[in-house]
Amino acid sequence: MAAAVSALGGLGVPDPDGGGSSGSEDEARPGTAAAAAAQKREERLRKFRELHMKRNEARKLNHQEVVEEDKRLKLPANWEAKKARLEWELKVEEKKKECAARGEDYERVKLLEISAEDAERWERKKKRKNPDLGFSDYAAAQLRQYQRLTRQIKPDLEQYEQLKEQYGEALYPTSDSLLHGTHVPSKEGVDRMVADLEKQIEKREKYSRRRPYNDDADIDYINERNAKFNKKAERFYGKYTAEIKQNLERGTAV
Repeated sequence: MAAAVSALGGLGVPDPDGGGSSGSEDEARPGTAAAAAAQKREERLRKFRELHMKRNEARKLNHQEVVEEDKRLKLPANWEAKKARLEWELKVEEKKKECAARGEDYERVKLLEISAEDAERWERKKKRKNPDLGFSDYAAAQLRQYQRLTRQIKPDLEQYEQLKEQYGEALYPTSDSLLHGTHVPSKEGVDRMVADLEKQIEKREKYSRRRPYNDDADIDYINERNAKFNKKAERFYGKYTAEIKQNLERGTAV
């Protein structure tokens, strides 16, 4: 009997006694699938919560950056320079207090921290007369030009003595003096003024920045002076005459 059963099993016929185990396996499969689905759902929910937390964090950081940027925009334009200057002054005050507490001279301690290259550069700047610190305003530029011109003046003491003998006390005017039309400049003085003006014009032409030439631009000028005039006219009136210019180029102008 056992041999018959084993033979039937080899032919693929199910064993009547083993049918219960296969049924229990079929019943366990839905439970396993549900657990796997629940696990996947939990994993997705966890990722969703992490993304939600990252989004909230990014939103807070963006809000903080917007607030900081708004604060920076409301500050003066030179606030960063002023802040750096104030921080430097605070550090200097702290170093002075430390040196005073140790009984040392702050100037000597400061010189010990300066390199030889920096010291040489600062000495060269001190020796430089009337250094060009860059353009700040027209008043400063005018003052610098006045100082340069006055240094070039070489007083003529002989002529001064002659004028002193000729005019006496009238050479030193007061609030009641009338000097209009009484002074006639000498030929040497006029020549010196003309030479200085020509030197200024030559220097100005030398340092004028030449604009790059565009080969593809339309040629609507007859010389360089006319080209500059056309550029100025285009800058001020170009937006008002653009349509008229286009009609003239197309040949559809009325």
